[in-house]
Amino acid sequence: MTRTIPFALLLASLMAGPALAQAPACGGDFGPFLEGVKAEAIAKGVSPEVADRAVRNAAIDKKVLSRDRAQGVFRQTFLEFSKRSVSSNRMQIGAKKMQQYADTFARAEAEYGVPAAVITAFWGLETDFGAVQGDFNTMNALATLAHDCRRPELFRPQLIAAIEMVGHGDLDPAGTTGAWAGEIGQVQMLPRDIIEFGVDGDGDGHVNLKTSAPDAIMTAAKFIKSLGWRAGEPWLAEVSLPQGSFPFDKSGLNSGMKLNDWISAGVTFRNGAPTSENLAADLLLPQGRHGPAFLAFPNFAIYLEWNQSFIYTTSAAYFATRLAGAKPYDAGNPGEGLGDAAMKQLQQKLAALGHDVGDIDGILGGGTRAAVRAEQLRLGLPADGWPDQDLLNRL
Repeated sequence: MTRTIPFALLLASLMAGPALAQAPACGGDFGPFLEGVKAEAIAKGVSPEVADRAVRNAAIDKKVLSRDRAQGVFRQTFLEFSKRSVSSNRMQIGAKKMQQYADTFARAEAEYGVPAAVITAFWGLETDFGAVQGDFNTMNALATLAHDCRRPELFRPQLIAAIEMVGHGDLDPAGTTGAWAGEIGQVQMLPRDIIEFGVDGDGDGHVNLKTSAPDAIMTAAKFIKSLGWRAGEPWLAEVSLPQGSFPFDKSGLNSGMKLNDWISAGVTFRNGAPTSENLAADLLLPQGRHGPAFLAFPNFAIYLEWNQSFIYTTSAAYFATRLAGAKPYDAGNPGEGLGDAAMKQLQQKLAALGHDVGDIDGILGGGTRAAVRAEQLRLGLPADGWPDQDLLNRL
């Protein structure tokens, strides 16, 4: 099958000689594929010696392909995931890390505006503060995924960046390990992001996210700032909802509401209210009106840039508020949700009614939540976005 060769690879192939002009952008024999990768890296300024050393022993890792094919979907509820991930042990270790590296965290906030609690929460959730970083050979993982033709546009640039890191002395082709998808270090970042946002936090002349906590802290802060973090502003705050009439249909992301709108509607804060009443604010009800309730502010969008799972990001943001001194949430008494089969049935019904719920996958994602709110409103139910058997029966 004929594949389009990216311009950079074509240029590198021409520079390297006619034999490489036919090197595939992905797929095909692994040897010619690697020759094309080397040529592209050389065209970007990597020395031939470094490029050759970086991929000389690269090999297809079938376990990587197996992990890629078998990626699970996120089926836990917010209460299930947050109780497991924001454990007392993680809270204790996180507090100790914030004290141990207080000077580094202070420097990170001074330079990039990102609070220690925010960085520490990501650090804890991603790798248990560096304890679980993954044992896949990074070069093999990226070469495998770049060679595989499912998503070469994502992983080929990461492979080239990894070769550049070899030239910088920040990646050992034989010894550097990480996650199956190529993320490296205590905050799990891909090579291109490490090259662009890497910070030598400990002053040793290298960016080593695997063993240097200061490097990981400073790099994470710079990366988070690049995503649009607004210094001095909150990201998430737990709230209590009033009894009686309430605009549940305004809940969810991108509501267009402001903090003073929610205060006027009777929302109160369990850990102190932010001072700027004109701040945009979205009401998050991860398990409906009877479960925990939060107001999410513009900085919450950065969590969604880091990870697109609503449950993960809400848990990470909540973890950061706890590390910053907030009380444990009020779990409330949410109604029982739908099982996998019932959720898929609900999605099918919502799609038949004209709602865009994405894939029929049994996951309560953003599209499904929005559709649920619309149907609850149409049926005269509290439009909190939490589907139950009663809603399914009515549909």
